[in-house]
Amino acid sequence: MALLPDLVARWRLRAKTPAEKAVQWVRDHRVPGAGVKGRASLPMASPEVTGYLIPSLYGLGERGLARELVQWEVSVQRPDGAIPAVDGVPYTFDTAQVARGFLALLNELPELEGPLRRACDFIVSQIAPDGTILTPSLDMWQLSDGSVLSDYGHLYVLPPLLNAGRRLGVSRYMTAVEHALDAFVRKPDLVVFKAELATLSHYFGYMMEALADLGRTDLAREGLAQAAALQRSDGAIPAYPGVDWVCAPGVAQLALTWYKLGERERADRAVAYLERVQNPSGGFFGSYGRGARYFPREELGWAVKFFLDCSLWRDLAPPAGRAADHPHRRGAAGGAVRD
Repeated sequence: MALLPDLVARWRLRAKTPAEKAVQWVRDHRVPGAGVKGRASLPMASPEVTGYLIPSLYGLGERGLARELVQWEVSVQRPDGAIPAVDGVPYTFDTAQVARGFLALLNELPELEGPLRRACDFIVSQIAPDGTILTPSLDMWQLSDGSVLSDYGHLYVLPPLLNAGRRLGVSRYMTAVEHALDAFVRKPDLVVFKAELATLSHYFGYMMEALADLGRTDLAREGLAQAAALQRSDGAIPAYPGVDWVCAPGVAQLALTWYKLGERERADRAVAYLERVQNPSGGFFGSYGRGARYFPREELGWAVKFFLDCSLWRDLAPPAGRAADHPHRRGAAGGAVRD
């Protein structure tokens, strides 16, 4: 009889849709009174992962949970506007992802304007005169082989800063974005899907989605064409050229950008692959396949985040070949509101 509760819990997970299972993973990996874990094995919540999970949850109708998480983010913000990571360092990237959470609930909670402005002021302070996005550290960007994740991933800092500038009417935020984006697009290898772990599909996905969101769909399409050439018949995309193993969050991120650009068929195949490898918990390991090198035995909160975004976009994606409006701008809600 002792096994009965466990069997019931497993049955309930099997009865849910893949997106509902992923939301349950978020609930199961929330630290009581705080945010959501970035990695299942860690005891502490990740402000970064929690921050960019908030718009995903809100868009899916998990509004009560989103409100609780955004209030926790406010509580950990420093006076200078930065939000420290799990190691106590105020990474520029992490602060920008928390700004996404503030933006998602700004209409409902106008008191978030102050925290949002402080976060954006910190981000702007980290953009150098030449447009380079600085950060106090890159320690958490280091990989097992000693390399460091691509600095081009900082492109993902810019969309929330641009959106905040538009929402709040702060021109210097938008000017800072333009300055930094100009610096990125001058790099001749910006949209090259490199055969290296440092630019695996997870970070390449950050870059492609950011370019699409910033209006540089020409560059996003150029980069995505390289991923498309590698996509397998089962929908999977290798983590980078020259390997067979697959990075789960990277597949979700590339699919998400394809949805945004109207490439529905290719995106649907990528999501179908993710649904096949989704763990019974509702989560995803960082990577799958022989020789996998990116958290192959660890469930990652950011894989769940981007899978949830794909679920949102898939429901609202237009016919193939037409770019979509963002579901949050269209007032999307993918499920029952939980207050």
